[in-house]
Amino acid sequence: MTTHSRFTRHHLPLAALALAISAAAGSAVAAVATATSTSTVIAPIKIEKAADLAFGSFAASATPGTVTVSTNGTRSATGGVTLMGSGATAAKFDVTGSGTLTYSISWVGSSTSLTSGSDSMTFTRVADLTGGGAVTGDVTSGALTAGAQSIYVGGVLTVGADQAAGNYSGTVSATVEYN
Repeated sequence: MTTHSRFTRHHLPLAALALAISAAAGSAVAAVATATSTSTVIAPIKIEKAADLAFGSFAASATPGTVTVSTNGTRSATGGVTLMGSGATAAKFDVTGSGTLTYSISWVGSSTSLTSGSDSMTFTRVADLTGGGAVTGDVTSGALTAGAQSIYVGGVLTVGADQAAGNYSGTVSATVEYN
């Protein structure tokens, strides 16, 4: 003969108690660990122009030559170029960011042109991080000190034979990114 049991509302508290006791007992092979999650938001890297690059005034001749501005603003000439007056300065870019992080420097081209109407002269960039007077070389990375560093830019301007007189201009553009 078969006996049927019925689950009644009187059995419900007993079932809940049994379930609670088994859950509280836990498993002897289980363990729990908790990790703390943290994050630090750093200051964004920025670059600002502090000074423009100026080659100053000079005279061209029938002999081609160059005008060089070092990273500390010292100017010199070669070939048939005669320097006139003063007014030469190295460009300076101030980089700011977070602490002592490193960053990369990207330049728009290694050389560019200075133009006056349809006339032009080729300019080759020279850059360093010290303003120490470099006349060759380039810089492609830096490291902030207390959240700041400067990039100094000079260059070599190629002056053609009988270069046309005029006010020549161009640009030097730098982009910085954290590494």
